[in-house]
Amino acid sequence: MATGPFKLDEYKKRMDGALAALTHEFAGLRTGRASASLLDPVHVDAYGASSPLNQVANVTVPEPRMLVVTVWDKSVVAAVDKAIRAAGLGLNPIMDGQTLRVPIPPLTGERRAELAKLAGKYAEQQRVAVRNVRRDAMEHLKKLEKDHAISEDEHKKHGADVQKATDDHIKKIDDALKHKEDEITQV
Repeated sequence: MATGPFKLDEYKKRMDGALAALTHEFAGLRTGRASASLLDPVHVDAYGASSPLNQVANVTVPEPRMLVVTVWDKSVVAAVDKAIRAAGLGLNPIMDGQTLRVPIPPLTGERRAELAKLAGKYAEQQRVAVRNVRRDAMEHLKKLEKDHAISEDEHKKHGADVQKATDDHIKKIDDALKHKEDEITQV
């Protein structure tokens, strides 16, 4: 696609990375339905280190409003319980031996508004990331033209391609945000 030393695909990959990061952030936002990825942000202080929950336990979704966390080592069950409660997700696990049952309470209108606002914040962070990639690409083009590696016409052409890629990625972020907000506000 790109001719000469400028590789648009490298910048597109970085923009795709911002989209992937947004998808990951959104997976952790609660929508009122149980999802194993809901507990992805939870880190447990176990064995003298902070570990992701999925390294000390198995998370399953037996029903739409319930998560079941099966802890592999009974010595860290209390730490897992504490970590889930402290994660700021509004969840209160019920201990049952090495298993924690985590009921997913219905979202209040206020909590839905908070989550929608948080989703907007995540989306804006990734829009900024995409715009930073665009800026890097444009600076690279400017330097290539200054060093006479590409002509002014090539600079303009590649610049238009970078802008199109930026617009496409911003639109994908906006669409993902709209979808997530609809999901959050759906009662």
